Amino acid sequence: MADSHLPTDDTRYTADSLRAFITSCLTACDLPVGDAEEVAGMMVEADLNGADAHGIFRIPQYVRRLKGGAVNPTPNITVNRTAAGTALVDGDNGMGHLVMNRASNTAVELAREAGVGWVGVRRSNHAGPASLYASIPMAHGMIGIYSAVASANHMAIWGGSEPLLGTNPLAVGIPTGGVAPVVLDIATTMVSYGTVKSYALNGKQLPEGWLIERATGLPLTDPKRSNEGILEPIGGYKGSGLALILGLLAGTLNGAAFGRDVVDFNADQTSETNTGHFILALDIARFMPVELFKTEVEAQLQSLRESARMPGVEVIRLPGADRTRRHDDRSKKGVPMPAPLIANLDILAGELGIPSLASLGH
Repeated sequence: MADSHLPTDDTRYTADSLRAFITSCLTACDLPVGDAEEVAGMMVEADLNGADAHGIFRIPQYVRRLKGGAVNPTPNITVNRTAAGTALVDGDNGMGHLVMNRASNTAVELAREAGVGWVGVRRSNHAGPASLYASIPMAHGMIGIYSAVASANHMAIWGGSEPLLGTNPLAVGIPTGGVAPVVLDIATTMVSYGTVKSYALNGKQLPEGWLIERATGLPLTDPKRSNEGILEPIGGYKGSGLALILGLLAGTLNGAAFGRDVVDFNADQTSETNTGHFILALDIARFMPVELFKTEVEAQLQSLRESARMPGVEVIRLPGADRTRRHDDRSKKGVPMPAPLIANLDILAGELGIPSLASLGH
């Protein structure tokens, strides 16, 4: 999920500096340089898009798990094409970004041949924001649909109090003829857990409606007590049901973890998570010419933008528009970094014996 809850007026760092720092962190954890650069590029793309809780914010956690032996730095990622339009990827417990990049491009290859490509993934890890992967098919004139089993359980089934469901995200990417493609990236909870962590890091209270106490069902607004609560689903029982379905498709269908089998990667630095994902690529050209589709989509979007607004609403926001705006702004001006995060990254640099982020330039 693309989160925009972190401060936006802090010290800014260029994308090149962030990529260099992340690459240094990962090579210090025994990732080959090429793999480290690939992961770094995708993590910084998340930051450029505004997914602040899923970019460089995550590097200390990734380093802990690599150093703890929970993640394989040199995986043998394998692709088993099971039919004309389907494949199953075994990530060999590698970095999730590497695994899902391979899976997403495999889905594109299948769709180019068969019109549709559905790729399931097992033995992967946390891979950043869902929108990264739903966007890959768009570059090839395709529609992308992605989901995953979240890397920890922070939600209960509707009516329950035991956290057995994750924030299991859903992302859809649809190319358009305008400046901004349609990119929907949502958690099935009111907010991603990464945002809760970022609020804790920045000493901010949570709004009511995001988290409730497991024991009482009352609102929980202290992010440092999040382990006592469960995240609320979007749309009540509908969000809970959607998280269940996505978990079965991304986890159980692929022989990956779901429910009680999910390992909390926030607390565990040594265990393999067997994270599951799926990615679907759909070739638009099998339905109509791609450029015609883009034109028609843009016409529909323009109609929505120009539609009557509720009182007090200045502009109608469509999925993906803010993402494109943030990417343009941050590519030019740098990525805003809150002071507590910079402090954590300085500590990490010292532990790994690498240059600090500041030394690489703003």
